[in-house]
Amino acid sequence: MGLTIGVDIGGTKIAAGVVDEGGAILDTCTVPTPGTPEGVIDAIADAVREVSSGHEVEAVGIGAAGYVDDKRATVLFAPNINWRHEALKDKVEQRVGMPVVVENDANAAAWGEYRFGAGQGHDDVVCITLGTGLGGGIIIGGRLHRGRFGVAAEFGHVRMVPDGLLCGCGSQGCWEQYASGRALVRYARQRATAQPENAEILLGLGTGTPDGIQGTHVSQAARRGDPVAVDSFRELARWVGAGLADLASLFDPSAFIVGGGVSDEGELVLGPIRKSFRRWLVGNQWRPHAQVVAAQLGGKAGLVGAADLARQG
Repeated sequence: MGLTIGVDIGGTKIAAGVVDEGGAILDTCTVPTPGTPEGVIDAIADAVREVSSGHEVEAVGIGAAGYVDDKRATVLFAPNINWRHEALKDKVEQRVGMPVVVENDANAAAWGEYRFGAGQGHDDVVCITLGTGLGGGIIIGGRLHRGRFGVAAEFGHVRMVPDGLLCGCGSQGCWEQYASGRALVRYARQRATAQPENAEILLGLGTGTPDGIQGTHVSQAARRGDPVAVDSFRELARWVGAGLADLASLFDPSAFIVGGGVSDEGELVLGPIRKSFRRWLVGNQWRPHAQVVAAQLGGKAGLVGAADLARQG
């Protein structure tokens, strides 16, 4: 199969791109994300029709946040769009006249990194995305592991702390409550409240109060050596590394790929994550260690991955 289209559904925009067999994006377009479930489907179809103009496109892959069934056709649950058992594949196929594959967005991003990014040269890879929440994907023996019902790798909702912080999913102590962009901001605000004298740079970037601290402020302040910002990244990394050590016990990959907005800080966060990973890895003195590397494709990983999964049918 030649050219395919990948679609990435975001909170504010829907991006579609024509992708070739080498993972190169040949053409893109974006449309605003509507506020209704049916409106989102129409917007996906509009973006596909627009970007496919002038190209011989054979299939469409859609990355959707939420639970996607094992047939890669129905979105069982998507909290941000309010889809419940939404027959996304059939509805988009009817509108665009091409075969459609639906995949969880984190799975699509993981596949994109495995095929064309940081996962090249590895057959067994676990990817995590550190954004507002925490997502993931698993590649075993060169195959995307989706689980029997299609909803594997929801790492963000593995319970790390019994009776811990309340999560938006309704459970308590989920990993993403301790390892995510949201958690990073919470750490920074707590530390700035307790030690304002060590957060002068950080507080100066916002409103001057801990409540005004945002994720971008923590990153900027950490790069300038602000003690509270640096310590907040270390706390985040401690939880990320501990979780990766648990995943190593489950999957024994040769590489962990860390993506998402938080990972854009490079060694500021990756170095401490590696240190924590080694600290918590069972038998760390006697066993090989998986590499912990930064994602390479950035925000286009999901689009590229979805397009490639559509190519494979």
